[in-house]
Amino acid sequence: MKIVPVILAGGCGTRLWPLSRKQHPKQYLSLVGEHTMLQKTILRLDGLGSLTDPIIVCNAEHRFLVIEQCKEIDVMNPIILLEPVSKNTAPAIAASALQVLKYKNDKDLVLLVLSADHIIKNIKAFHQAIKVASRQAHKDKLVTFGIVPSDCNTGYGYLKYSKDENKSAYAVESFIEKPDLETVRYYLTQGNYLWNSGMFMFKPKVLIQELTSHASSIVTAVAEAVDKAKQDLDFIRLDREAFASSPSNSIDYALMERTDNLVVVPLDAEWSDIGSWNALYDIGDKDSNGNVVKGDVNVQDTVNCYINANHHMVVTIGVDDLIIVDTPDVAFIASKGKAHDLKSIVAQLQSNSRNEGDGHRKVYRPWGWYDIIEVGDTFQVKRLHINPGAKLSLQSHQKREEHWVVVSGVASVVKGDESFELNKGQSVSIEIGEKHSLANNSDKELEIIEVQNGEYLGEDDIKRFDDIYGR
Repeated sequence: MKIVPVILAGGCGTRLWPLSRKQHPKQYLSLVGEHTMLQKTILRLDGLGSLTDPIIVCNAEHRFLVIEQCKEIDVMNPIILLEPVSKNTAPAIAASALQVLKYKNDKDLVLLVLSADHIIKNIKAFHQAIKVASRQAHKDKLVTFGIVPSDCNTGYGYLKYSKDENKSAYAVESFIEKPDLETVRYYLTQGNYLWNSGMFMFKPKVLIQELTSHASSIVTAVAEAVDKAKQDLDFIRLDREAFASSPSNSIDYALMERTDNLVVVPLDAEWSDIGSWNALYDIGDKDSNGNVVKGDVNVQDTVNCYINANHHMVVTIGVDDLIIVDTPDVAFIASKGKAHDLKSIVAQLQSNSRNEGDGHRKVYRPWGWYDIIEVGDTFQVKRLHINPGAKLSLQSHQKREEHWVVVSGVASVVKGDESFELNKGQSVSIEIGEKHSLANNSDKELEIIEVQNGEYLGEDDIKRFDDIYGR
């Protein structure tokens, strides 16, 4: 038996704004513990055995985040499929199955489809459920994992399964999309309703056969996208035109609710879908007053609050039942009962072209990151962090000049026809239109303060002549 983990890492996660934003969504954040959600998804598979390199499906703009986070946990050869446009889970899963079938013809191979934003605390129970599911998958079944409900949660979809026999996997009878509280209470008295987890297991060939029967247009479009895919450094770019022609549909609606070949494996493993601030509060470690605090926080007469301070000190006195999240450019404060009403706020910011709607002040790049310290009408100050061995592209700007000051490390600079090094405290100015590049050829971190001056300071004022990252 060989298991191919397929990790769905697309999505924007706006329900956890302002930490999670389009340019750096929740699956790439360390929300619980030191590892990011994507890293936790991969690491919790350790010990299963017979695992192949994972397939990670993500948006093209997040590709360098994915590869860097994989390297941090010693996953050196992931297969990274880049979605040119978001088309929901059915096309993403189909692309993974077709990619496997394109290069592998192993009848003992099964796909384990996971979301990159789940928390599972009981790893032993999780692994046992995977073993049960794999036996069903080898019988050519489509398998889903149903979470044993721990409360009357109306935020999840439910599925009903046949309880004719006491066994480890059951036939699925129906799906129910987020029922009301009274209905949920009834379900929990029946004993054969589970939360729909969105995790699956099946042979790639079986998945494509079933999907062809129930949603052939998705298979046709995605098959063309995989056939015409191009290798780009460490990534596989699915063909844009073909992938965009696929219907946008979830795997539940496209297939799982229609097939008669689906079984469910109950999973009781302290599972949580981190889809809201309240969910993050519920699973957090609480102090004696029921507070979950992360970062530089000082509380007094404060009860049942979630407080995340990743930039400034946050001090509270005499408050209760609040969600408080502090970032370098946004302070978010909401009552727990209203903390889920974020979609309209983000939409308003986006419609007003506010950067806070989609992006952070700190922006990650394949060479490291930059932090926008200060912005004026004709100037911008950034702090640049260049990783060891990394290099910015050879480029020029038509509307701004730049001045670099080395804060730490050694900078290897290209300025016009010159090449030289700058040490701590040294600086250089780059004129408008002048070709330039910056590299860290050492094994230590390099930090630069960059001051930009000009009539326009947008990131699209870059003309690249050479780039090791293929941008």
